[in-house]
Amino acid sequence: MNRPADPLSPQLWRPLKAPSLEEFEVLAIEAFRRLPETFRALCADLVIRIEDFPTDEVLDRMDARSEFDLLGLFQGVGLPFRSESVTHMPNMIWLYRRPILDYWAEHDDTLGEIVTHVLVHEIGHHFGMSDDDMEAIEESAEGDEN
Repeated sequence: MNRPADPLSPQLWRPLKAPSLEEFEVLAIEAFRRLPETFRALCADLVIRIEDFPTDEVLDRMDARSEFDLLGLFQGVGLPFRSESVTHMPNMIWLYRRPILDYWAEHDDTLGEIVTHVLVHEIGHHFGMSDDDMEAIEESAEGDEN
């Protein structure tokens, strides 16, 4: 008779590791793909970048006390504010892997839920969405997972 594996057994957790930058990028792209189409449409040509930490310049500009203070950052110009006569760089979302992993370790949310939350908030605040609007978008994305 096979006994269920002990969840605290070192054999089960020893091979586990935090996602690499590349694995984290796949997670972020999938989280973005699960957002409602109408929300994603606001983000034409959005580029999602993953870094371990924000740069010193970003930390200074955002008045961050620690490199763990920022989970993400939106850089760009939202579609409602774009001018056809001006050339724009693509909009970018920076997700900071190490601060997100640190946050994940201290909370009950799944890593996917946290990444989705950061994506929605970085994009949503830029477009002037309310917290209620962003919460509804997050709930809609979670519904796609079932």
